[in-house]
Amino acid sequence: MTHYPDLAALTKDRAFLRGDRPVALLFVEDGVAIDSTISHHLALGFGALVLFCAAETCLPDARDLVHRVDFDVTDVDAVATVVNAVIAAAPGQWFYYGYNAEYLFYPFSEDRSVGEMLGFVAEERRDVVASYVVDLYAGDLTAHPTGVALQDAYFDGTGYYALARKDTAGDVLDRQMDVFGGLRWRFEEHVALPRRRIDRVSLFRAKPGLKMLPARTFSDPEYTTIACPWHTSLTAAVASFRTAKALRRNPGSRHEIDSFRWHQSTPFNWRAQQFLDLGLIEPGQWF
Repeated sequence: MTHYPDLAALTKDRAFLRGDRPVALLFVEDGVAIDSTISHHLALGFGALVLFCAAETCLPDARDLVHRVDFDVTDVDAVATVVNAVIAAAPGQWFYYGYNAEYLFYPFSEDRSVGEMLGFVAEERRDVVASYVVDLYAGDLTAHPTGVALQDAYFDGTGYYALARKDTAGDVLDRQMDVFGGLRWRFEEHVALPRRRIDRVSLFRAKPGLKMLPARTFSDPEYTTIACPWHTSLTAAVASFRTAKALRRNPGSRHEIDSFRWHQSTPFNWRAQQFLDLGLIEPGQWF
C-alpha cells in the first residue's frame, strides 16, 4: 500500500493511474466494513483503489493496487475537492467514487469486469454511467445495532420514483432526473432535504475543464443525464449501508426507529441480477 500524506502528493505522483483500467476513489468515514469494501471493488477489476481517510484511521493489511491518502473526509466539500483534483491530474481516466460500506453493482458484474462495462459505455459515446444508491440495512437492529449486517442485509424492493429535474427558471432539463426511495424516502423526516436524492454520478470519465459542483453534479450537463439522446443507456447501483449507519448514529432517529424492515423489504443476495430483475438497474444495449 502506497501512503500519501495529502491529496497534492497523490496527484503529483500519479502512480495510482493504471493505463486504461478505471480507478476507484473510496472515502473512508469510519471503521465499518472497510475490508469488504476493498475486496468487492478489487474483484470488479479496478486498476487501483485510492482510500481517503483520517491519518489515525486503521486500515486492513496492505494489498497491491491499494493506495492511502491522509485526508479530512468530514469536510463538506471533501468529495468535490478530491474529484476535481484527480480530473485535473488525469484527463481521459475513468473514475468511480463511493464510501466504505458501499458496493458497486452493474449489469452482469458477477461475470464481467468494470473495465469491460466502461469499454461498452465509451463505444456508445457516453462519458458517464448514471447510478442510484440502493440503501442496505440490517434485518435485525437488536442483533446489529449499527444497522450494518453483511450476512443479514435487506433493501427496499419497491418505493422508488423519479421527478424531472428543473433549472432555476423552472424549465425541465433534458434527460435529467431527481430520484428518490429507500430509507431516505421512508424516514425522510430524519434526512435533510439536500440528502434525500439517491441519484449519483459515481462513474465518469475525466476531461479537461470538467468540474464537480457542490451538489455533486458536474459542470457539463451531459454528465448528469440518465441516458444518451438516442436510446436507453446502461445504469448501475451502489448498494450502501451509509444511510442506515447515519440513522442509527443520530440520537434522534436512533431512538425513534426500532426496525428498518417493512412489508417491501427484500433480502439482498449480493448479485447484480437481483437489481436487474427488479428494474433498479438497466443493461441498455449491453448483453
